[in-house]
Amino acid sequence: MPTNLPPEAMDKWEEVEAAHSPREKMAKMQEFLKYVPQHKGTMKLRGEIKRKIALIRNDLEDKKRKGVGRSSGGPKLFVEKEGSAQVAILGATNVGKSCLMQAVTNANVVVSPTLYTTQQPTPGIMDFGDVQFQLVETPAVMVGSGDGRAWGPVTLGVARNADGIILMIDLLHDPVSQLKLLISELEKSRVLVFRPNGKVEIDRRHTGAALRIILVGKLLNTTMKEVEDLIRNYRINDAIVRISGEVSLDDVEDAIFETTTYKPAVIVANKLDMKVAENNLNVLKKFVNGKLPIVALSCERKTGVKELGKTLIQALDIIRVYTKEPGSKENTGRPFTLKRGSTLEDLAKNIHKEFISNFLFAMVWAKRLPFSPKKVGLNFVLDDGDVVEIHTR
Repeated sequence: MPTNLPPEAMDKWEEVEAAHSPREKMAKMQEFLKYVPQHKGTMKLRGEIKRKIALIRNDLEDKKRKGVGRSSGGPKLFVEKEGSAQVAILGATNVGKSCLMQAVTNANVVVSPTLYTTQQPTPGIMDFGDVQFQLVETPAVMVGSGDGRAWGPVTLGVARNADGIILMIDLLHDPVSQLKLLISELEKSRVLVFRPNGKVEIDRRHTGAALRIILVGKLLNTTMKEVEDLIRNYRINDAIVRISGEVSLDDVEDAIFETTTYKPAVIVANKLDMKVAENNLNVLKKFVNGKLPIVALSCERKTGVKELGKTLIQALDIIRVYTKEPGSKENTGRPFTLKRGSTLEDLAKNIHKEFISNFLFAMVWAKRLPFSPKKVGLNFVLDDGDVVEIHTR
């Protein structure tokens, strides 16, 4: 059941949401905890807030220790996103994360047999046809990473912020224990790699926009009124709340505190060229049982790496949409990448905000349409490979 926080705690959480700097946010979270009762029903919430405080403190202390400013080096919890999607590479030490970066990206990385060589996130761009993925190599995951050990806060912070995750496995060693370790440490940080049954998205809007709840699915042991009351209790009065799948009141509260997040994941099984690899790969496939996609490759020999881009597109549910100028015969070349289910309005916002206010209609060329091109409006749902010509006033 939800934690049923007292009004004082609700007020303090509103102050957390309004904080302008990491230090202020940390201080407000510490104050918030003082008003959260200590009992079984609040254990999960208190643990998550303490984890967030630890992440901020770790980042602030690291910057102070290294004498760095906001824009300088040192391990970062977040890496600025580039390309079509950001994918964090997670794995134990010496599984081949640096070797993968060297094989498929433009990053300048050090490949070494020395343990724990990578000590800060390293981004690089992987080109796959007309799509660019930003891969981010992270420091090694180990037992206790999810509890703040070593570089754990850095690695798991990057994973939480990314669009997807690569779980890297060394086929020279027990693949199942490696995978269990990665999943376990991620779950300690409330990052899920298996798709949950439901999803709650809270899109906070400007004051006066009002609260709108869109339900596409099923509420478990609760009602729409209880959901609305809970959201308003946390002083969220101007937002669009989208609920899909099977969702409980606990799931709604998790979304308010942004405690649990799902990230699509791909398993990369490395060192396929070694003798024991084939047997260990079969063991891994049997354990996973189709629940996550697996790309088997050899980073050193660069065999199998071409499958990675295709698998990431499928796992991240990315579609490529091309645009063309009115009257032109050719599209502009590089596509816009959107999430599957995106509409023409989403595309227009990506191009320029004025496209919405000046929109008249669009023409869409697509093989799936019985008549192509087709004249459509902003609500038209796009698909991979569509070519769009937007007409404005």
